[in-house]
Amino acid sequence: MKVNAMLKIKKLGILFLVCAMVLSVFAGCTAKTSTEAAPTATAAATEAPAVVEGPYYSADMTAEQIVVDAASQGKVGNWGLGNEYEIQALLSKYGQDTTYLSQAFDMDGFDDDSILLASAMTYNELGLVKNSYDGGYGYGDTVSYIDMNDEGVAMLEDNIFCTKTFAEANPNTVKAFIAASMKGWAYACANPEEAAEIVYSYGSSVSSEHQAYMAGEVKKLVETDTAGNTVTVYGKMDTAAMQQTLDLAKTYIKLDDAVAADALAGFELSNIMDSTYWDAAMADGAVLGTPEKTDVTIQLKWLPQAQFMGYYVALAKGYYDEVGLNVTITPGGGDISETTAVYSGQVDFGVTWVSNLIAANAGGMDLIEVAQVFQRSGLVLVYKLND
Repeated sequence: MKVNAMLKIKKLGILFLVCAMVLSVFAGCTAKTSTEAAPTATAAATEAPAVVEGPYYSADMTAEQIVVDAASQGKVGNWGLGNEYEIQALLSKYGQDTTYLSQAFDMDGFDDDSILLASAMTYNELGLVKNSYDGGYGYGDTVSYIDMNDEGVAMLEDNIFCTKTFAEANPNTVKAFIAASMKGWAYACANPEEAAEIVYSYGSSVSSEHQAYMAGEVKKLVETDTAGNTVTVYGKMDTAAMQQTLDLAKTYIKLDDAVAADALAGFELSNIMDSTYWDAAMADGAVLGTPEKTDVTIQLKWLPQAQFMGYYVALAKGYYDEVGLNVTITPGGGDISETTAVYSGQVDFGVTWVSNLIAANAGGMDLIEVAQVFQRSGLVLVYKLND
């Protein structure tokens, strides 16, 4: 089942290296494994794992049994560099050491069975594992996965952020950008096929088939919360989910710099988010006011793909024009870091994961989340079925 390697390594590889560089520059920190348990950790299983036939798992095994078995063999994979915290929390939940196997930015380790539980994003790597289109491994329904949301260890991902200074100086610009972006997200989720085509027209980083798959899966992350409830208002900041993300970050992010570590330990939600701009932008009959700055740029985490479809739709449909903004969308990749780009004033807005923002602020950046686009985690651990 070997396929086009270029497509399989797209999306997160360079981004994670960039995140690591940012943390080292501004926080003097490096990601480490930890044996601390999550705040909601449970005791280890009292029952022995079910018998495993070969390297695969049966459909009637519990998540706990699968995690314990794979962890005991040292075959739980993750990319690290910021993606590992949910995996560490899951391992702690089931009484396992939080070390994990370094996973490459493709799914070859999963394919050749050197990794039994492989990290995957529902909208990217999981699709490549399951589907047979160009770049896919074609496993179909012969795989299953463990969902971080179901396990109670989910951390929120894509948000919109800027610096506190920019928001305070340009409140109408921030409100206008939020309103137009959320209108774009609403349209994209209502019309995922069209949204995928729009993104593809801007220079897609993946095939059109995978782009369409991504759009459908991203829609689920935007419209469903960590408990599986439907979200009808786009971009809201769920304080319970945000608090869980912060608590897990404080438990599993390990910073070498003592000042940064102390800052992280004392963080509250007010250190990373401000919902007042979103509240004002999304209120019924909202008056956005005249933008203080009309030419603005948003820095994405990665190359053009449906992960960011709301912004491309808002641009293509003229929603930014409607609120008096001239918006430039800057793709990520290469040596670009979204947190550094925003902090240094190279761009006005950015898309990042909440854990990235937390670590950046612990290291001295003064960033603030103004909208939470993804309402649940897209991270899963995928495994093969033996029946």
